[in-house]
This record gives sequence, structure tokens and C-alpha cells, in this order.
Amino acid sequence: MEKPTYLDVHPKFKLNGRSLTKDDFYIVAYSFIKEGEDFEKPVGQFLLDWFDEKPYIEMHTSGSTGIPKLIRVNKQSMVNSALASGVFFDLQYGNKILNCLPMKYVAGKMMFVRSFVLGLHMDFVPPSLQPLKKLDDTYDFCAMVPLQAQNSLDELHLIKKLIVGGAKISTKLEKQLLGLKKTECYETFGMTETVSHIAAKRVGEKAFRLMPDVSIEKDDRNCLIIHAPLLTNEPIITNDLVEIVGGDQFKFLGRLDNVINSGGIKINPEQVEEKLADKISPRFMISGKPDNDLGEKLVLLIESEPFTIDSDMFKGLDKFEKPKEIHFLKQFKDSLNGKILRRETLLLVKK
Repeated sequence: MEKPTYLDVHPKFKLNGRSLTKDDFYIVAYSFIKEGEDFEKPVGQFLLDWFDEKPYIEMHTSGSTGIPKLIRVNKQSMVNSALASGVFFDLQYGNKILNCLPMKYVAGKMMFVRSFVLGLHMDFVPPSLQPLKKLDDTYDFCAMVPLQAQNSLDELHLIKKLIVGGAKISTKLEKQLLGLKKTECYETFGMTETVSHIAAKRVGEKAFRLMPDVSIEKDDRNCLIIHAPLLTNEPIITNDLVEIVGGDQFKFLGRLDNVINSGGIKINPEQVEEKLADKISPRFMISGKPDNDLGEKLVLLIESEPFTIDSDMFKGLDKFEKPKEIHFLKQFKDSLNGKILRRETLLLVKK
């Protein structure tokens, strides 16, 4: 059987319960653009863009690790990514899936691509913090950002297989997802440049497992290099600090951009946060604040009204991992996919 191209639509594909041929897409797209609700208009535009004469789609990166930028993603690469996800998550034609992600970024677009490439029956609903609240149907597959999963715990029994991406899953959410009886939960790893995820792991596992036709290595900074010839022409050099396990798995340790240099000691804030995860209930982050003596000093930011900190909270931390200052903020700065914008949040701290 020949590999499908971006011009093909699987005969089993359904959108909101309706079978669609390629010709139907144009009618549906124009209907969404002219008469649809706000969340439907970008869907209509995506469908028109997908079936135009260009071999690529333009989309924005999330901006969580730098300035958002407009990039071109090859449509066939998106098809290849959909096929790899189908193998990894055992998606079969006729499976019913839910798309509750915004169409602005690659994750929402890829749910559509998976559907018409693999022949899935997709319902799509407005992206919200509680996308399952008014639904009664059950679904074989769904993708969410952590904030959606956190706010949908009582309804996640409606989903047989859930992937969570866009931001790291907190220790608290991880434990809550592990407690679900009817839902298989996975955390994904990827970016716009890799056409959605290139690796995933069951929630609770330590290492991410690579998708088909992806290989990895580390550079001299211990950062991940991704080789995915079916997704991108060139290797992708990241700023993600990793430990490679057994060749086809890796542990994510944190972002090189976030490493704090305090008095010549390099501290990975994500690893400190991991040690504190069970001791602080509100959202929090570790960051480095400019300091005349140390260069940077370690600070703890907590998204909460002020409360008394027990000194026992910092037991188990190395000497250099203990925060020099603690700041309470009413609200952190977040990206649209729910990831904490570290630099912008640190700027909220009064000098």
C-alpha cells in the first residue's frame, strides 16, 4: 500500500459525525469562515490552506523559549508525523477522537491531519480549560495541554487514551493522572519544528521513547540533537538538556536557557523544582535573579497570596539549591499553551 500524501483524504474520515470527501472540505471550510463561530473560523482557513497549491503550511512557534516566529512546515512532513503517531499510539481507522486544542499552533492542526490521514472520526470543540464539561460521548484519543487535563480530571474517564503536551506535567498532575482507572495517559515531547511530538512516555515513567524513524544524540553541551528525516531536512539542535537511555529513549533534565550560574555553580532550576514538587501546593518556579556578588542568586517564586514558609521545606536540597529569596506573585505569565514564561514572570518581581 502506498504511503498517503497530503492530497489524500482517508475514505473513513468523519468530522463531527459527517463523512467528508476532499471536495466537501472546500464547502465546509467556506462555511466555517463565513458563518462559523470564532473557534471554527481558523479551522476553515486551515482546511483551505491544506488543500491549496503550496506544499507547506505557515505557522507560529509557541514562543515559550524565545520570540515566536513564523515558519514553514512541509505538509508531507505533517502526514509522516501523523502516520508515526498512528503506529506509536495504535490509532485505527474509525477510532473516535476529540480535538479541543486551538488551531493557531501545530498541536491543533495535527489532530486534523491525523484524522484525515488515518481515517479517524473527529469531533472538535471550542478550546477551553474544561473541554469535556458538557460532553457525554466517549473517545478513543484526545490531546490536551496540562491545564486542560488538570481541570478535566472528573471527566477524563470519557477518554481512553490521552496525550498531554505543550508544557511539562507537574508532579501533582502526574499523581492525579496515575490514579485514573480508565484512561491511558502519556506525556509528549516535541515542538513546532519537529511537527508536533517526536517522543512520548506513559505518565509515571522517567524516559521518553522515540517515535518511529527518529534518532537522537547529544552535543558537547549535553543538549538534544534530533534526527527526523521524514519530518525535517536538517537535524534539529535544541537547548534541551537530556540523558540518553539505551539509544531510543531519553530523560529530559531541563532547558540550558534556564540554567542559573550562581557564584560559578551551575544549577538546573527544573531539577530543584522536582525536589520541591511535593512540598509546595501552588504553582511555583525557581529562577536566577541578578546579584552583584554571585552573578545570579537563586530565588523561589510562588503563585499565591503570601503564607509562612516552613524551613523544613528546603531539607534535601544541596547548599547551593536553597533559595536566597522567596517572592509571592498573584499570577504567573503563561504562554497560550499553559507553559510558564520564566523570563516574563521573573520581571514581575519587584527589585
